[in-house]
Amino acid sequence: MAISPNRGTLVGLLGLALALGMGPSPVSAQALDAIVAVVNDDVVVRSELEREIALVVPQLNQRGTEVPPPEQLRKQVLDRLILKHLQQQRAKQLGIKVDEATLEEAIQGIAARNNLTLDELKSTLEAGGIRFEDFREDTRMQILTSRLQAQEVIRKIQVTEPEIDRFLARESGRLIEREQVRLQHILVALPDNPTPEQVKRAEDKAKGLVARLRAGADFAAVAARESDGSNALEGGDLGWFEMGAVPSLAADLARTLAEGEISDPIRSPSGFHIIRLSGIKTATPKDITQTHARHILVRTNELVSDDEARRRLLQLRERILNGEDFAALARANSDDTGSALKGGDLGWVEPGKTVPEFEAQMNALEVGAISEPFKSPFGWHILQVEERRQQSSSEDLLRIKAREALQRRKAEEATEEWLRQLRDEAYVEIRLDQET
Repeated sequence: MAISPNRGTLVGLLGLALALGMGPSPVSAQALDAIVAVVNDDVVVRSELEREIALVVPQLNQRGTEVPPPEQLRKQVLDRLILKHLQQQRAKQLGIKVDEATLEEAIQGIAARNNLTLDELKSTLEAGGIRFEDFREDTRMQILTSRLQAQEVIRKIQVTEPEIDRFLARESGRLIEREQVRLQHILVALPDNPTPEQVKRAEDKAKGLVARLRAGADFAAVAARESDGSNALEGGDLGWFEMGAVPSLAADLARTLAEGEISDPIRSPSGFHIIRLSGIKTATPKDITQTHARHILVRTNELVSDDEARRRLLQLRERILNGEDFAALARANSDDTGSALKGGDLGWVEPGKTVPEFEAQMNALEVGAISEPFKSPFGWHILQVEERRQQSSSEDLLRIKAREALQRRKAEEATEEWLRQLRDEAYVEIRLDQET
């Protein structure tokens, strides 16, 4: 299966590793052995904390975020490590694991997406002071937490049709497919190596400009008077961009801002930037393929291993191929209670509505065929495609995008609450400033 862990900061990490030369600070053997936190029956040691800091600092620099003072940085990274340990413990309780084949496939995919061979990926990371083994284990942890959160949080999220209606009434302008965008820009510049006072003055000025613009001031006039950018006299107009050519600083904003909307100030090494999305050219709506499918799910846990789940599904598949009724077997054996009551029926499935592993298997299957057992973050499945159809309505496409946006929003909120509860229910003792 194709694994795509969330590595949004990897490109910056790769690009900056050589330039920044960031790596773990030399520490004594005694310091490396020090326990900095107790997490239930587990511990976090100082060497683990130092390795995590070595991964975090390049990411902060890539985003133009000022690195906090050392004491504050250690505390923030330690908090993150505590949540990491708590999730590892919870995954172990549930029997969730990441096998070596999955991990290797994920790392190969990361290298390929950055146009690197595996050896080049290793060399780039290690030249920047980041051990490949640390990067490898960080990737394993991301896959593990993705699977854990899918089982504990994501699968419980429901998006109703009235919610989609209300969302579209407010925010449909953000969802239309964009081919090109037109941007305007104001820069409040910073000198090289600015003092904290200079940074504060520039930030205050940028925030004041945003307030004026959102109150109705003309962007072009304000840019001409106030911007330190090279295009100030053109009213800050950057012109039209194909979506793939939008400068990285504004790439996310180009996808999410509504037409006419003004961003909050964005910090970079050159200063504070204000972006306005002044125009959108939309793509022609494309046909979408909907698939009518049904499945049987076997979840893994402490009692049901991957091998056992796969064996059960192989037996069920053989029984179906020999003439037994799919729906009856789904009702009796599927752990997906919602679809089991309907004989495993998932209804018409739209692109992006299922996890990538499930969608890839579904798209590759001929109508009427039954898949081999395969794994997703929810467990092991077999599925059957009953029929397919083409839908060309742009309204349908908007509803798909609205559902995806609502699912992401709910997932972020639910995951944050779940992590808070995980921490509240745990025994955690901080020993960051203690000697062992």
